[in-house]
Amino acid sequence: MKKDIHPKWLETSVSCVCGENFKTFSTKSVLKVEICSKCHPFFTGKQKIIDTEGRVEKFFQRYGMKDELEKIAQERAN
Repeated sequence: MKKDIHPKWLETSVSCVCGENFKTFSTKSVLKVEICSKCHPFFTGKQKIIDTEGRVEKFFQRYGMKDELEKIAQERAN
């Protein structure tokens, strides 16, 4: 192995938007992520639609999915 060509291996603090914080190792000392294993639908078993700028509603309107659009509106009202 060549000397002085590899990045330094640091203990890293990872923080997620959901509020979860944990430590791991990486080449950076701080990582900020949008989704982690505590809030990802694959690990939680709950589907969560993240709507950015009304894209989900726009999709449903375009393809005539009024029932799904009404469900989302009811969930947001609660």
